[in-house]
Amino acid sequence: MKYNPVTVEIVDQLSKIVGSKNVITDRERLEAYSHDETPTEQYAHMPEVVVTPTSAEEIAEIMRLANHELIPVTPRGAGSGLSGGAIPDYGGIVISVEKMNQILEIDYGNMMMVLEPGVVTNHVNEVIEEEGLFYAGYPMSVETCYIGGNVAENAGGGKAVKYGVTGRYVMGLELVTPTGEIVQLGGKRVKDVTGYDLKQLIIGSEGTLGIVTKVIIKLLPLPTAKVDLLVLFEDVKSAIDMVPLIMTRGRIIPTSIEFMDKLSVKTSCEYLNEHLPYQQCGAMLLIEVDGNRAEQVEEDGETIGELCLEKGALEVYVADNHTTIERVWSVRRNIAEAFKVISPYQSLEDIVVPMAAIPDIMPELERISKKYDIQIPCYGHAGDGNLHATLVKNPDHSMEKWYQVEKEALTELYEATIKLGGTISGEHGIGSKRKPFMDIACDPVELELMRKIKKAFDPNNIMNPGKIFDME
Repeated sequence: MKYNPVTVEIVDQLSKIVGSKNVITDRERLEAYSHDETPTEQYAHMPEVVVTPTSAEEIAEIMRLANHELIPVTPRGAGSGLSGGAIPDYGGIVISVEKMNQILEIDYGNMMMVLEPGVVTNHVNEVIEEEGLFYAGYPMSVETCYIGGNVAENAGGGKAVKYGVTGRYVMGLELVTPTGEIVQLGGKRVKDVTGYDLKQLIIGSEGTLGIVTKVIIKLLPLPTAKVDLLVLFEDVKSAIDMVPLIMTRGRIIPTSIEFMDKLSVKTSCEYLNEHLPYQQCGAMLLIEVDGNRAEQVEEDGETIGELCLEKGALEVYVADNHTTIERVWSVRRNIAEAFKVISPYQSLEDIVVPMAAIPDIMPELERISKKYDIQIPCYGHAGDGNLHATLVKNPDHSMEKWYQVEKEALTELYEATIKLGGTISGEHGIGSKRKPFMDIACDPVELELMRKIKKAFDPNNIMNPGKIFDME
């Protein structure tokens, strides 16, 4: 697709729509919008102009202009993504929702909240905590990400075992289409089977079908008690075999069940100077239980701990206060940072397999690691099979060799994952980073259906082009 450049005349028209103070053309300021959390030197691309509108009407006018002039448009939230989804691969206009950051309504009667896409996800729970409510559909990076980005990626996280991912909590959306129309999808309704569920189609579409300008989210009662268990196992299979037993024999659905292999645990503990006896263990589970009665939560924690020990766990550490909870979670949260000390160049992956297949993917990781002389720590969400198998560059390899190794190792990793009934992304999205591998992950018929949907929404392919799949 050949796009037209952003001319001085186009910049003038954008300034008339949003005001000159909301239009950025200075190269130094544009640079911040050229990348997300993927490696800058590999994926970054400069926009020609950035606009920071404050309403759906302004965005609709920008989209009508861009569609008429055949200029690509990239929507952007906080830029905290890990797939290149907010990177303007074809230059053009970046629409940043950073100034659309208001909570518009807290509807306690319906237990819902209406908010703009630029609200920081963490802020949602800060506002409603005193009322005994919380928003459950958030990912791990709550301090930085925007709710609009969460919707675009259908973001998930550690609590998905019990609470699910973003899409479960989005009841309604206001959307600006690529052709500049404003449409309301869903609403404050728990049930709705009136036609196709276009709302769910937009959730997870990575900004390729339109720009979300308003979100209605469902709220839940805030649990008042929780307990965490850090459980050491001799090997990966013993750890993963525990996951269904907790739910079937224990009759408990934990809030989270996080998995860490030995390499991840060892590196993170050394980084934190943490003295857990990880030398004997081949894997760890970090299990969280929450609820509204402290006695029940404590009893559930004891049940899980006893069950783990019965099934051969080496050790069970119970964390039931803020200090000890922070201590055990810091091991999990700091894995990525710990490996950056070894090498700043990594490919943080997001594979997902059926839960029981986690032990089967581990020998594949070991084989690929040895073949390409790189480290591949594996950690993630054992309760839903979503693993962050991370390729870490060998410091002795040149950058040229690393790029070659990364591509070949990823191909083998994805092929092994799909063979086990998995796929290439569970929560980070495809964007431009994983787009070259979509032919491995998807049936040709499925891909063609996706292209037809894209064409129906975006006939000129101006909305976040270059993401998920190619139109040709």
